[in-house]
Amino acid sequence: MDDRTAATGVEALRAGLPPFAADVEADPLLSGAMLVSHRNEILLDLATGVASRRWGVPVTTATRFDVASVTKLFTAVAVLQQVAAGRLDLDASIHDHVDLAGTTISPEVTLRHVLTHSSGIADDADEEAGESYEALWVDRPSYSVTRTVDFLPGFVHKEPNFAPGEGCRYCNVGYVLAGLALEKVTGTTYRDYVREHVFARAGMTRSGFFDMREAEPDVAEGWDPVRADGDETEDRPVVGWRQNIYSYPPIGSPDGGAHTTTRDLATFLSALRSGRLLPPDLTAAALAPHVHHSTGATGTLTVGYGWEFVTAPDGTLRSMEKDGINAGSSAMLRHYPAADVTVVVLCNSEDGAWEPVRRLDALVREAFSIA
Repeated sequence: MDDRTAATGVEALRAGLPPFAADVEADPLLSGAMLVSHRNEILLDLATGVASRRWGVPVTTATRFDVASVTKLFTAVAVLQQVAAGRLDLDASIHDHVDLAGTTISPEVTLRHVLTHSSGIADDADEEAGESYEALWVDRPSYSVTRTVDFLPGFVHKEPNFAPGEGCRYCNVGYVLAGLALEKVTGTTYRDYVREHVFARAGMTRSGFFDMREAEPDVAEGWDPVRADGDETEDRPVVGWRQNIYSYPPIGSPDGGAHTTTRDLATFLSALRSGRLLPPDLTAAALAPHVHHSTGATGTLTVGYGWEFVTAPDGTLRSMEKDGINAGSSAMLRHYPAADVTVVVLCNSEDGAWEPVRRLDALVREAFSIA
């Protein structure tokens, strides 16, 4: 896209953002932060709603949100750093670094498989089949799962969905295995490694892994609306709010649960694209699609190392993105390569992010004539 076309697109996007922001700020159910940038210029930096439904603390642009599965991007970069260091091999068996003897995890499963959701491993909660992650913690105390290794009993004896490399199905626990491999070769915990080698190196000064049980300033609490008669239909009136403290483990892990801000997520993407986190060959690999997932009327979805790539029916790359969703949490980091526009939406409710994401997608694509 030449500079003149880009300038026209930016002007059109600027015109559409104030009405969008006004609608967002007028929604009493919505709490979150949103950022839109073009190249290095921030076009929207918005905070709305409350970080705590109990205390009415307002969200600011400095509020840290649980970004759920967006965390997988940090895990992928951490693993690729150790590939660059020669301590991990993308095509070596995951059994080389994780003790999986006596489990159903095939020795043919590699790090490449788990990073691209092509391992065939059965997830602890199969989201593509509509299973609820929150339901895992009805009979198992969520507070008993705080180390990466604590996740293993929840999936290592389940039958696989397909042979390694012969399909693509979203799998959270593949990233748990990747995190265990990282811990084995670095001799440190997953969280400590990511803090030092991903967050600090990228310049993500507001990011971390914060335990729900501890008092940490500027961290949004997760809340979801309770509707009349227990009916979750959106048009039913909201009669209360339910916190997510029993919905998943109290601190983040390789597959989800890091806390960050909109600016820090944009900073992470900039650091990755500019080569500050990985050497050139692995930077290119980290920003490329690798495994076909599905094709539909609106385009084709392919999976990379954490990222998902959406290609329009005409064959042009529309976006690269990673979303996250959990009870009390929804997040999107999306980049439009043709326009060089980045969109970040973070909310402290399960459904909060998706309407703003949809509207921002429409604004960006119309402004820059993206298919």
